[in-house]
Amino acid sequence: MTPAARCAAAIEVLADITERRRPAADALKDWGLAHRFAGSGDRAGIASLVYDALRRRASAAWIMGSDTPRAVVIGSLRLQQGLAAPSIAALFSGEGYAPAVLDSDERSRVETATLEGAPREVAGDTPAFVLPELEATLGEDLIPEMRALARRAPLDLRVNTLRGPRDTILTALEGYGAAPTPHAPKGLRVPVGADGRGPALHVEAEFLDGWYEIQDEGSQLAALLADAKPGETLVDLCAGGGGKTLALAAATGNAAHLIATDGDPRRLAPIHERLRRSGAQAEVRTPRGGKQRADVLADLDGTVDRVLVDAPCTGSGTWRRNPDAKWRLRPGSLSTRHAEQAAVLDRAADLVRPGGRIVYVTCSLFPSENDAAIAALLARRNGAFTPVEAGAVLAAGPASLADAVRRTTHGVQMTPLRTGTDGFYVAVLERAR
Repeated sequence: MTPAARCAAAIEVLADITERRRPAADALKDWGLAHRFAGSGDRAGIASLVYDALRRRASAAWIMGSDTPRAVVIGSLRLQQGLAAPSIAALFSGEGYAPAVLDSDERSRVETATLEGAPREVAGDTPAFVLPELEATLGEDLIPEMRALARRAPLDLRVNTLRGPRDTILTALEGYGAAPTPHAPKGLRVPVGADGRGPALHVEAEFLDGWYEIQDEGSQLAALLADAKPGETLVDLCAGGGGKTLALAAATGNAAHLIATDGDPRRLAPIHERLRRSGAQAEVRTPRGGKQRADVLADLDGTVDRVLVDAPCTGSGTWRRNPDAKWRLRPGSLSTRHAEQAAVLDRAADLVRPGGRIVYVTCSLFPSENDAAIAALLARRNGAFTPVEAGAVLAAGPASLADAVRRTTHGVQMTPLRTGTDGFYVAVLERAR
């Protein structure tokens, strides 16, 4: 497919997303199934155009004076890819499978329109109703942070030290331009192409042999700040596919009693193969479905040294990777997440022993999911827990991180602008002895 034909396809996919209010991944998958002539490179290129358009949907619509899929694609080519008017006009030639020729208004806007005077939700490409939440976290950096959150995310790896040192993999991947991550001591960052697509590292022999996992640097750092110790009993309460479970196993050298579980047993499905591949040792407790399902952790109440709560959240800190999620977010979604966060924090509080710790993690920038969730637990438990001071939490990580994070009332917040990571929040609570 030509670049122009890819633009036409991206417009078609965006129309499907808009009309059916569905995730971008689903719309892209369906498009690929209906157009089997498109090769993997074409599908990746179309996906890149779609995600770039979603990242800049509000600002692209503003400069184009229209929020149609066509207008948003044109505007994103200008704002996200920095294409000049002649380059955009060449893609919109109307020839063959190219989109129709730019009309006079479209060409004028591509040439002259700016974001000057745009409201904050447009300048930051953010739903207006979450601005108060974001401003509470980001303050005067709101717009620069939201623009950083609209950029493409890097491709980060965590080297599995159960297999060997980081330098070994750094050498093996030097042909891909791999370099150490800015903060995470076991991380590597691999450059992505102009289309935002990274190399297929999941098919490399080193990956198949468990030498590394694909994991954002912020997620690596969150696991590091858990400060897991050999000999401890650790519970990864919302383990999902097991990314942080594997990181905890490596951090303790497989010398902890590590239990992984999740309220949704379907999310645990990938963890078994990942454990096998990596050599990480963890006990996986999968809850059974049905009304009579038993609590798989009941025997551990009051005995656990450290509980990691990678809580369900809106994922606002991952909008670089999932830009369609921000446009599908609704006020009711926040209420649902708040209830889920309270439930998992209460479960963690029952599990942890006197003197033990809860490590609460989200990939959210919203204080109602972060500090407010911690404050609510402290109130519910009436003095049973004390927040660990941010400096002590950060002591488990690299010094460079301590200088970059935002310190909040009860925890620390990573952000794309300040730390170059997804927007992870970490707070640690200690139970009274």
